[in-house]
Amino acid sequence: MPIYTRHGDKGETALYTPKGAARRVAKDDVRVQAYGSVDELNALIGLLRSLLASQGGHAELDAELRGVQERLFHVGYDLSTPVDPGPQTVSGQDVVDLERAIDRMTELLPPLRAFILPSGTESAAVCHVARTVCRRAERAVVTLSRQTRLNAQALTYLNRLSDYLFTLARTLAQGSEETFQWHL
Repeated sequence: MPIYTRHGDKGETALYTPKGAARRVAKDDVRVQAYGSVDELNALIGLLRSLLASQGGHAELDAELRGVQERLFHVGYDLSTPVDPGPQTVSGQDVVDLERAIDRMTELLPPLRAFILPSGTESAAVCHVARTVCRRAERAVVTLSRQTRLNAQALTYLNRLSDYLFTLARTLAQGSEETFQWHL
C-alpha cells in the first residue's frame, strides 16, 4: 500500500471521526495547525530521545519521554477529532505525572535567580527548542478552543509540558547553566 493517496493534493485533509465519516478541511485550518504543532513537538522529543540514547545512561528519562510522546499522540487525537463532546484521552493524572517529574528535577537544581538563555549542552538546547514548539502548540490550542469545545486537560497538559521541558533543559545543562544566564 503506497503512503501517498493524492487526496491532499488540493490543500485539504480528512479529520478523524469515530464513526468513520471523514470530514475534509483545509490544511491550514486552525484544528490542523493545532495538532500539527503537537506532531512537530512529538518529533522534537524523538530527536531529544535519540540524542540522549547516544550519550547512554538515560534509560529512566527515555522511558519518561516515551510516555510524553504517547500522551502527545493522545493530545493530537483529542484535537483532531471534531465531535462534541470531543474525546477525553488526556487526563488530570497525566498533568499530575508531569508535575511530579518537574518537582523531582527541581529538587536537584540550584534556585533559579535569572533568566536562562536557551543553550547549554546539545540535548538541553534541543529541549529548549521543544519547549518553544510546545508553547506554539499551546497558543494554537487556545485559538482552537475559542471555536469549539475541547478536552481542557489537553491544554493544561501542554502548559505543564512546557514547564517540564524548561526544567529538563536546566537539568541537562547542569554544570554549564550558570554560563547561560541573562541579566538586564
